[in-house]
Amino acid sequence: MSLFKETLDEELLTIPEAKELLADVEAERAGDEDRELRYELARAIDHVNRFAVLDVEESRELVAELSELEYVEEPVAYKVANLLPRTRTELRSVFAQERYALDGEELDAILDIVSKYA
Repeated sequence: MSLFKETLDEELLTIPEAKELLADVEAERAGDEDRELRYELARAIDHVNRFAVLDVEESRELVAELSELEYVEEPVAYKVANLLPRTRTELRSVFAQERYALDGEELDAILDIVSKYA
């Protein structure tokens, strides 16, 4: 018997999208006052409520616009949309784990897109 659960599917989400999904889960459980939310679920709900800045549609538009840039891969676009960096230093930290570094013009192009939404 394995102690690990198998991952069946994986999908990238922005924080506002996760907030929407968790709100649905919370609403389903609202009718059952006898059961408390599991600690992890309660913490996840608290996190998305605290850090969701954009609405779902804006976050999707931001990811789409960032993904159009040839040097921004989809997972990185989601990170940027979730963190909404405002400076080159903050943005560089997003790209720290990537195989490539961006020049100043590329960083500024990303920051210009983010500034339209944040």
